[in-house]
This record gives sequence, C-alpha cells and structure tokens, in this order.
Amino acid sequence: MKLLAVETSTELCSAAILRGDELLVEEVLAPNQHAERLEPMVRRLLDRAGLGVSGLDALAFGQGPGSFTGIRIGCGFVQGLAFATGLPVVPVPSLLALAEQSGASRVVAALDARMGETYLAAYSRMGGDWSVVLPPQLARESALPALPGRDWVATGSGFDVFDWLRGAYEAQVSHRLESDLPRAGSVARVATRAFLRGEGLPAEAAAPLYLRDKVARTIEERQSAP
Repeated sequence: MKLLAVETSTELCSAAILRGDELLVEEVLAPNQHAERLEPMVRRLLDRAGLGVSGLDALAFGQGPGSFTGIRIGCGFVQGLAFATGLPVVPVPSLLALAEQSGASRVVAALDARMGETYLAAYSRMGGDWSVVLPPQLARESALPALPGRDWVATGSGFDVFDWLRGAYEAQVSHRLESDLPRAGSVARVATRAFLRGEGLPAEAAAPLYLRDKVARTIEERQSAP
C-alpha cells in the first residue's frame, strides 16, 4: 500500500508518503506560501521513494477545517493528481489528524479559527481506529458543547490561544499538548486505514471541510468586541 498525503490547513505545509510501515515526510512552516512550496515538496518525496504518481495506490489530504486558502490549495492539488491518474482520494478532517498524532486514546482537538472562535472536535480510540464523540464544529465561548467524562488529552492551537477554552474543559482534560499542528504523516495513517475499509472517493467527490463561510469581522463587530 502506497499513499501520498498533504496537509495545508494551517501555517504548516506538510506532505508525506506512507509505504507499508515506512513514512517519508517533507514539512515546513510557510504561512501564505503553500502554493509555492507544496509541489516541490511532493516531487522530492516521490524522488526519495523512487515512485511516480502512477505508482501510488491512493491520495489523501487534510480537508480542514482551517485556513480557507490553505485547504483549497491542498484539496485542489490532490484533485488535480487524481483527475490525471484516476487514483482514489481520501479526505481526512484536520482535527482527526491532530488526534491521530497525539498518541492518546481520548482527544479533544481545537484549532484557532480567528475572530474569537475555535474549530473543535473530540475523538475516542477503540482498537485500531477512531469514533467521533464531538463532530468537527465552529465553537465560541458562549456556546461550547459539553465534553463527556474525564481524562481527555487536549491538543491544537485553539487550546494554545484561548484561555476560555482551556478553562471550560479544565475538569475533563488531564493533559495538554502544546504547539501542535495537523501533519501529513497523520493524515496518511488515518487515510490508509480508511482506504483499506473501502472509503476512497473519486476526485470529483473530494471536498473541503470549511464549517463557516465568513473569514473576517465586520467593522461593527470589531467595534463591539470586548
């Protein structure tokens, strides 16, 4: 099984090839440079693996939520390869990638969504894969979902940025991972399991996960914000 994955939903531009148990990775912190960085990174990975795109079995991408532009770049890049080769595509929620790379079995993941909001999800691992406890959603201080039980691990930039988010789940969270971002290696691992379950999609069916259609506050909202 050989799968190429990309993750561009945050300032981290990341690509990986998972071939059996071997993981090859290229990544760089590159705010606003994903369009320029991604293709050369993938080309280097394929060279390192001694593969052409046609030698892959599937493609995957971090579908968000996150940066609108970054998600579109990753999705469009993988769709272009899929249309050209006929390879199946596996979209992976970026919050699920955070859970995968945490090494924990109960994970609440949050990404800074700007404008005082966070993208939030929670997952529980049973055996080899994840079940969804809280689906990916846009959350704010005044409307946070309840997190059941205790002994959760918190991860992601949402917890790094927002005091109110850390405080809201203080009783449920036993440990917090700081300064982590979704990575293509984790996307690749989740996507490989999904592909082997028959969850690959044709290129035209692969879509980003945005969760909102608004990227900035109005003047009135900025003026009234605390």
